[in-house]
Amino acid sequence: MQNRAAPALLGCDTIVALAGAAADGVVLFGKNSDRPPGEPQAPVLIERATHAAGSTVRCQYVEIPQVRETARVLGSRPTWLWGFEMGLNEHGVAIGNETVFAHEAPAAIGLIGMDLVRLGLERADTAAAALQVIVDLIETHGQGGSGYRDMDWPYNNSFLIADPHEAWILEAAGRQWAARRATETDSISNHVSIATDWERVGARTVARARECGLETAEPFDFARAYRDTSLVPPVLSSGRLRRSRQLLAEDRGRHTLASLRRVLADHDAHGTCFARGATPDQEQFYTVCMHEGPSRTAMGMVAALEPASALPRTAWLAFGRPCTSVWFPLLVAGTLPDALVRAGFEGPPGGEGLWWMFEQLAARAEDAPAQRERITAALSELGAELGAAHQQRLRDLAGVSAAQVDTLATESARQIAARLELVARGLLQDPPA
Repeated sequence: MQNRAAPALLGCDTIVALAGAAADGVVLFGKNSDRPPGEPQAPVLIERATHAAGSTVRCQYVEIPQVRETARVLGSRPTWLWGFEMGLNEHGVAIGNETVFAHEAPAAIGLIGMDLVRLGLERADTAAAALQVIVDLIETHGQGGSGYRDMDWPYNNSFLIADPHEAWILEAAGRQWAARRATETDSISNHVSIATDWERVGARTVARARECGLETAEPFDFARAYRDTSLVPPVLSSGRLRRSRQLLAEDRGRHTLASLRRVLADHDAHGTCFARGATPDQEQFYTVCMHEGPSRTAMGMVAALEPASALPRTAWLAFGRPCTSVWFPLLVAGTLPDALVRAGFEGPPGGEGLWWMFEQLAARAEDAPAQRERITAALSELGAELGAAHQQRLRDLAGVSAAQVDTLATESARQIAARLELVARGLLQDPPA
């Protein structure tokens, strides 16, 4: 049952506003992917595919049986990984995962959380189906394998899984798990939080806890049994989870993509943005938009999960920290240009990839307050431009053939990459104040 000590404090936050909490009655999903500093991340578009009977798929560390059909998926991933930190598929299923610390050690080799996000998106057309895909994979293959590029440390995972009608929260400890439906506004962070409110639980989960001498009083409390606070202090995620849930509750009934972006860019619970002075033993050191310490926000994503329509779905992404980045729309259609796909390929800090450019802009905004206002104003203007162009693109897509949709989506992504590069490069050419 013992887990290895955590070599660093990874964070992430995933949020959801169900239809009743949204201004236009559409489910909204969002996530910040927090990863080690300097680890680039890039968008990836996986085509819909049919696979031969008996074929397999190689995930990060293990090879598993492939299914006959997989969906088209747009995801974001650290560039050394096979799987996704978060993503959206053609059916309107969105998934994000978090590191959690539990009294059950993941295996040295198995499926990592990012594998499970991608597999759930490729294999499911509803949130409930994705939940079943992931728990079946966890029970069959187990969680395991390092989630770090440069060190060996497997960790457990939780997931927020949403579709146009509902959302589920799944938390897993080794091969044991519990799940519940998300409330009208809900979020997860980096600790086991499902208590006695679970609606589904693994067949062996209660028995395993009893065998290991964990808490098994009735009704069964999954968090009390499996949450481990010895590896990292609760302060890592307690304030962030409370803050995201507070912000989501405050705007209940009025949520839009813009309000979810504000949650993901939040620092206000702990002082002004870029505040210094807190230490890792204080809640205020950790904010939803993560800047300091061994974990930093590397990519943000939001999506509106509309019911099925003839138009392809859209995910909005932001390179790096959302508070000093720009949200750009990508359709789950067409192909992505090299400038976006290679935006995060490994390179030295200051490299030419888009991810590195926005990393430099974030650093300049933090270190040169006189530049911050100019950078954020320029990126806000660019975001408004990209949003207006996307609305026109959706109007252009109405009623066209599938082939034309892919052509227009491909051209749209190319234009977005060009604008991101032009504006970012211009801001970086100006000398820091």
